[in-house]
Amino acid sequence: MSPSHARKRGIKYRYYLSTALTQGRAERAGSIRRVPAAEVEMQVAKSVREHLKLSTSFDDQRLVNTHVVRVEVQADQLVIQFTPPQKSSRGRVGAEDTLLVPWQKTPSTRRREILLPSLGPSNGQNARPIRSETRATLVASIARGRRWLDEIISDPSANAETIAARESCSIRKVNMMISLAFLAPHLVKAAIEGRLPHGMGVVRLCDLSAEWSRQSQMLGLIPQ
Repeated sequence: MSPSHARKRGIKYRYYLSTALTQGRAERAGSIRRVPAAEVEMQVAKSVREHLKLSTSFDDQRLVNTHVVRVEVQADQLVIQFTPPQKSSRGRVGAEDTLLVPWQKTPSTRRREILLPSLGPSNGQNARPIRSETRATLVASIARGRRWLDEIISDPSANAETIAARESCSIRKVNMMISLAFLAPHLVKAAIEGRLPHGMGVVRLCDLSAEWSRQSQMLGLIPQ
């Protein structure tokens, strides 16, 4: 697959597109022709960190460049091929040089059950699913928040101020992104699958209680 992107209403959407399609050979494109970049990248980085038991200040791109040779996208899983141990600069992968990660592309045309507002169906504006551009921004922000949190935990010299200076953003933005790393798993899953209701973007989901049991209550949602 080759990296590509599209713009809609001034927002950039990144994805990976089958190279066969770009070469005009649609018959060789396979069953998975296009996947959202942020969703796949977040899953790959998370899986590599957990498998190698790494908690470093490396950002996701450097992590993947150091430890991953190839990622194959299949219908029901991601096949991650690691750099040979003798070429890895940090640790050893061991005898196992590939990692199989269960994963399925979320069908863009599938009708989804959204997390319902606790006020019931009478609140019609919240019954609509999250906008695709809002979903893409939210998923990327969750991944960024998790990366920055890992950096602060692993590097004693790192804090919100140093990250803000490096990223040329405000300290408030850094803290907002990091707060997304504490979202309950069912909310993260709903965000990735596009099942959050309309209006549940970064601003709405940041700065919630760290207690997962209270987050849905604070958002006025019924967890499923």
